[in-house]
Amino acid sequence: MDRAPPAPAVTAPSAARRAHYLDALGIDAYLSRSAPAAVASTATTPAPDDEWEALRAEVAGCTKCRLCETRTQTVFGVGDPHARWMVIGEAPGAEEDRRGEPFVGRAGQLLNSMLRAVGLARESVFIANILKCRPPGNRDPGPDEVASCLPYLVRQVALVEPTVILAVGRIAAQNLLGTDAPLARLRGTVHRFGEAGTPLVVTYHPAYLLRSPGEKRKAWDDLKLARSLADGGRAE
Repeated sequence: MDRAPPAPAVTAPSAARRAHYLDALGIDAYLSRSAPAAVASTATTPAPDDEWEALRAEVAGCTKCRLCETRTQTVFGVGDPHARWMVIGEAPGAEEDRRGEPFVGRAGQLLNSMLRAVGLARESVFIANILKCRPPGNRDPGPDEVASCLPYLVRQVALVEPTVILAVGRIAAQNLLGTDAPLARLRGTVHRFGEAGTPLVVTYHPAYLLRSPGEKRKAWDDLKLARSLADGGRAE
């Protein structure tokens, strides 16, 4: 019987990082990471399809940070808007910027294979990134860029209402969890995201696994943990 590895201790968010997101999203939005804090109130509640289209249009026209000056197009996200799994990465790369879709190219092919290994088609999950625009030269996202873009992702999570979130890569995991802890310390345990306490599992980015194939076994452990959560916590 396969079992998930023991849960490591997790370093608490640094004061500076926590303060940054408190300022960026507002105290309630950071602590609960719920969509209502990021969405202006209206007299009537729009239908889910209308909310998706409004959010997509808002992202497409976003000029909140300097990345709007260098992007080819925004990369909103793809997949089932009612998916049980939500996969969240760091930011679009050159090919994603060109095609307007997250996780394409070799890293995307490996992600597809990882999903198939746990019985999922790419189309059955929802895939998004912390940033909706490509940082030039594929550099790490700047704190101001994350602060500008993260509310869009918070709203996507609230609309999808996933059973489990798979945070792919160190930067995605750290920004979702508001922590400076290394990826090795974030793996192997179940984090909680948002007002609903959605289970969140951290794993390696497929691009890293292409460079370090020896870590694929650990990534498989992460996927099994996520699958057990998506299946209602049943053990392997």
